[in-house]
Amino acid sequence: MTDRPLTLMAVHAHPDDEATGTGGVLARYAAEGIRTVLVTCTDGGCGDGPGGVKPGDPGHDPAAVALMRRQELEASCDVLKVSDLETLDYADSGMMGWPSNDAPGSFWQTPVQEGAARLAELMRRYRPDVVVTYDENGFYGHPDHIQAHRITMTALEMTALTPKVYWTTMPRSMMQRFGEIMHEFHEDMPEPDPAEAAAIAEIGLPDDEITTWVDTTAFSGQKFDALAAHASQGENIFFLKMGKERFGELMGMETFVRVQDATGAAVPENDLFAGLR
Repeated sequence: MTDRPLTLMAVHAHPDDEATGTGGVLARYAAEGIRTVLVTCTDGGCGDGPGGVKPGDPGHDPAAVALMRRQELEASCDVLKVSDLETLDYADSGMMGWPSNDAPGSFWQTPVQEGAARLAELMRRYRPDVVVTYDENGFYGHPDHIQAHRITMTALEMTALTPKVYWTTMPRSMMQRFGEIMHEFHEDMPEPDPAEAAAIAEIGLPDDEITTWVDTTAFSGQKFDALAAHASQGENIFFLKMGKERFGELMGMETFVRVQDATGAAVPENDLFAGLR
């Protein structure tokens, strides 16, 4: 036996990602006495600036945006009761195809082995029992999400640790429901072109391929408040437009696919720590 606490490590790309995909599990497991470690890989400097000014527009200062977003990230972690926040502070690469993808020092341009070595050091320090990150496509193709996946999986290979490893995902049934809700809130939203519609249809997984369904309904208020802490990005956070009550009704389940496990816990499971306690 050991006095080391059970530990969840979530590896995310940007400030606010922690709340969107894993806010519920971070809050739930913190409440259960589990140590929660958040690693945020980039500084978020390609996010909106004050007043909604966009990257590349006059008045957008990536350094100032990064500072603001760090403060918002810390506020979000306070809401979710995250035990330990670690930031790698790579420059935000922006969306796929943006010029910032090619900027020296951007996360997308960082050698995977370099980023993985830094993350492996954190893994050795915290010795997580569960690690959560994105799938190989970064859930929806964002370069920084893809890079976070790459350095996480490589870091795991660099260590002798054998945590349960999960990739965030969403059931296709819920993706369809979100599409309906977005049209409800934006009645004039045009239909996507066929290529875009096909790409959207490939996001997430068929319901029967999801291994892990974690009920975080009791913590949906914290998840909403954590998202709201990222006030500078509110224009881009669709979920905030729902209001807290509707959000709680729709966002009470967080879903994952288990890709590494040494416990033998049966799937489907309803607990990231199944087999560990």
